[in-house]
Amino acid sequence: MPPSTPCSDRAEHDGTAALPVRTVFARVCEPEDTPFADTLRSALAGELDGAGNADALGGGPAAVTAWADAQRDRFAALFAEAGREGCEDVLVRRAVLACAPLALVSGAWLQWLSEPGNAEEPVTLRLLAQFASDVGAGHPGASRGDAHLALMRHVRVAAHARPAAALARDRRVADTSFHLPALALTMSRRPGRYRGEIIGLDLCLRAAGLPPPLAGVRELFPDVADWAALDPGRARTPGRPPAVDDAREIAAAFTDATGPAGAASVERGFAWAFAALRRWAEEAYRELDAARDPAFEMAELMRARAREASAYHDRFVLRGRPLKEWLTEARTDPEPFLAALAGSRLVRPGRSGASRLTGELVSENGRMFRVFPDEDLAVIRRWIDALPTEPAERARPRPAAYRPPTLALRTAPAAPDEDGGAPAGPREAYPRLLRRTLTPATRHYALRYVEGWLARSRYGMGRTDPPLPAAPPADGLRPWLLDQHDLHNSEFQEGTDAPLPDRASLIDSTLQLAPLTLIDGAWLAGHTDYQLAATERGQFLFATYWDELGNGEPELNHPLIYRAVLREMGVDLPPTRSPEFAAWPAFRDRSFELPVYWLAIGRFPRTYEPEILGLNLAMELSGVGGSYRRARQALAHHGFSTMFVDVHNTIDNVATGHSAWAADAVDSYLTQLPPTARADAWDRIRTGYRSLNPPSGLRARNAARRARVEASAHV
Repeated sequence: MPPSTPCSDRAEHDGTAALPVRTVFARVCEPEDTPFADTLRSALAGELDGAGNADALGGGPAAVTAWADAQRDRFAALFAEAGREGCEDVLVRRAVLACAPLALVSGAWLQWLSEPGNAEEPVTLRLLAQFASDVGAGHPGASRGDAHLALMRHVRVAAHARPAAALARDRRVADTSFHLPALALTMSRRPGRYRGEIIGLDLCLRAAGLPPPLAGVRELFPDVADWAALDPGRARTPGRPPAVDDAREIAAAFTDATGPAGAASVERGFAWAFAALRRWAEEAYRELDAARDPAFEMAELMRARAREASAYHDRFVLRGRPLKEWLTEARTDPEPFLAALAGSRLVRPGRSGASRLTGELVSENGRMFRVFPDEDLAVIRRWIDALPTEPAERARPRPAAYRPPTLALRTAPAAPDEDGGAPAGPREAYPRLLRRTLTPATRHYALRYVEGWLARSRYGMGRTDPPLPAAPPADGLRPWLLDQHDLHNSEFQEGTDAPLPDRASLIDSTLQLAPLTLIDGAWLAGHTDYQLAATERGQFLFATYWDELGNGEPELNHPLIYRAVLREMGVDLPPTRSPEFAAWPAFRDRSFELPVYWLAIGRFPRTYEPEILGLNLAMELSGVGGSYRRARQALAHHGFSTMFVDVHNTIDNVATGHSAWAADAVDSYLTQLPPTARADAWDRIRTGYRSLNPPSGLRARNAARRARVEASAHV
């Protein structure tokens, strides 16, 4: 039984059910981790197993490129023919819409391949560099998807294009266009299981380059779109190698590291993507070719509007039948109704300007005023103008109209909880939360943990004088940021004569910070999501995360730099994501408490956005100008490298660094809220700021305990 089938709401006897593919697309666009993708495991397995094996990777990408070149020529020829017929505008609109589900998320399948547990690995750094290029790291609205959005706006079909999940509501886009991106995004939500397949899929789509249906659009509008961004195989910046070359090298590095099993997974993902791409391109071509006939779009329009229209037309009679009956039938087969309508007094074949349907009835005084938007009226007029004026010509049998298939994916219940229940405490939760994919029990634990931590952070805040002011500054946070930097500097100057820690104390404190520092930026991991990374404020957070991991350069990767310092101190820790790391006997249990908070809150970038913004501000500002300089003195005094603190004291600076970005992200967030919502949001930001160092007294911890109990009741 194939995984892609006609849509059905009927539950299957084997426990599976069919879910419309556009529904799957909308749900996997959600940036917060949910168990939903596990319900599609049978569909993914069936799709991937049925794909067969790709050619050897040395020839596979070349075959895809040759196929794509031929397809672009084919679509360009179709557009040229449509131009001679005077209907190329129809094909432009439809081609841009057909490509939208894939192009609006171009590169998003890489979004979760970096996780706190693998942020030191070379392949991960290269994948993150590829993804950073796709989202236009550090620049709002600069993703490859934003380039397609701009094209959609130019041709005026962007009504449902943002966020990308909303595109599932646009019935102008066929189900077939959602199939490939829906499954690719589903894989992206389970990177631990489909890492190799995603790498193979990425290589295939970059080898294909510009989606073939856009070739004709590019011929007509060479200067209105960022065509380099719309081609996932091309580089985003001058001087960089093509993205397809990077993808090829990533696939080679991954297979070298993982051996035959890894190579097989890459080939499986590549083969599946190529097969899915071919099916989609063929369906898109058939749709565009059919749309050259005005009757095709008219039939689509009738199917879409017949249900609502039937409620208002029970008295009007057409060829001896109530119009309501015609319209009811038109929901599935509009051809008989259109034939009757063409011969009625409402239509003057070949003359839309003289037809009542597009004139008197839709005028300001007509009974159908504003029933049809302008684009629907254009479809109706085009259909009328193309009708033969001779009744005999209209009576001739027409070939069967093309209808894109309705697709669904077979779903199954989620797998049992593989972790055997919720973690017993932070030390046990730490290795589980390093992974992108959470079991329901671990996810519930993370939510409870965050709620408790934030309740502790809120405790007594009104009775103290927290660094953040009681209300957001009218002129933004930059002036406040400079004041805090001056304060840090003053505290450092006043403490210059204080004794430095001895060697043993320095080594111990450095070791106890390892569970925290080796996941640097974990509170921002959720902002690697494609839907957030290129937004006005999200770009600041993604750029910060990207910096923490060295912008793809191992020598600048903060976890690797910290490990080098530890090795100088005689400490060689296991890999961060290994069971041995969390079990390392020299770690104290409390060394996992703050790291688990970072890991947990980073899972919920929408739910806790204000708190994350506040935490990020506190974290980036915490050492600049003060404690980093003090730490440098201690490290240098005992002969250890100071690179880790030196890097942070520069990239976190309050003028152009992470601290400034953090302040700008907060300001951007507040300015986009209605005034009535800002006070509550600011309180949450202040709580997030305080959560870096919450009160530790008995009453504060009791507040945390109560919040965890309450959260359990609502999860």
